Amino acid sequence: MSTTQSERLRELLEPLVSSQGLDLEEIAVDSVGRKRVLRVVVDSDTGADLDQIADVSRALSAKLDETDAMGAGEYTLEVGTPGAERLLKEHRHYVRAVDRLVKFQLVGGDELVARILKVDDEGLDLEVPGVKGRKATTRRLAFEDIDRARVQVEFNRKDKQDMTEEEEA
Repeated sequence: MSTTQSERLRELLEPLVSSQGLDLEEIAVDSVGRKRVLRVVVDSDTGADLDQIADVSRALSAKLDETDAMGAGEYTLEVGTPGAERLLKEHRHYVRAVDRLVKFQLVGGDELVARILKVDDEGLDLEVPGVKGRKATTRRLAFEDIDRARVQVEFNRKDKQDMTEEEEA
């Protein structure tokens, strides 16, 4: 997809997505055989439920049908959310990932896996899990020290409510 088409699609679709209370996170056009697939990724601070996804999908489809933004050929529109292991790029992504475990690739090549506790304009307060029975520690990480960051999936994590109930028992 050319930069021009990407910019045109973003300009066309972003106001519609915003009007639905969502953020336009990503646009991608991929070729699948002779067909093209337009993938639109949306999100919000509270997430996006299936009804919101359906509403925004209908609005985007109608807008695309009335313009030539996708050209004359056939295409399929897919609207979804970023997924569990999302890449954190924008400040709002870090805010949405508070209390989540994140793998950081740091400038200089080091790696760090930590839980985001707090986000402000300069960086993050993190909880670094303890190793071999040691207690977790806190650490401050500036945005400028982060090369890449990706949310990690946790299958066995107890939520705060479960931990509070166990402590009271």
